[in-house]
Order: sequence, then C-alpha cells, then structure tokens
Amino acid sequence: MSRKDDITGKGALNGYRSSKSNNKTKHRFQLNLQKRRFYVPEEDKWVTLKVSAKTVRTINKKGISAVLKDARKNGTLLKEV
Repeated sequence: MSRKDDITGKGALNGYRSSKSNNKTKHRFQLNLQKRRFYVPEEDKWVTLKVSAKTVRTINKKGISAVLKDARKNGTLLKEV
C-alpha cells in the first residue's frame, strides 16, 4: 500500500541530506500520515481515512463534508467514501 494521503493524493518527496562537509545522500521526506475516523452526517456513517496532519487541520477548519466535496470535484480522492 502506498504512503499517500487519501484525500489530497499527496505522497513523499525526494531530496538530499547535507552533512557538515557538504556530502549529499539521498533521502525521502515522508508525510505525517495519521489513520483517523470521521463521521459523515450526510451519509450517516463513519469512514476511516489515512490523512496527513495538514489535511486533519483543514478538515477541522472546513468540515469533512466540504473537504470531501472539494476532493471529489478535483479528482484527488483516493478512497471511495
């Protein structure tokens, strides 16, 4: 299973670690993924989503219904809810 946000579809980024002597080694910057349950009142059910901490903050601000509606409109929703 890929490490991607179920709502935004964002994944890990690639980059380099730099030592004091400026040697570069490849590195992956993983998302801060959390497995959370959300209650969707329109569908009257609980859904479990794997979302990043940033997405959790957006859900707290806008509400789960508005975030799911935007994700469906943008085509970024990975898990069918």
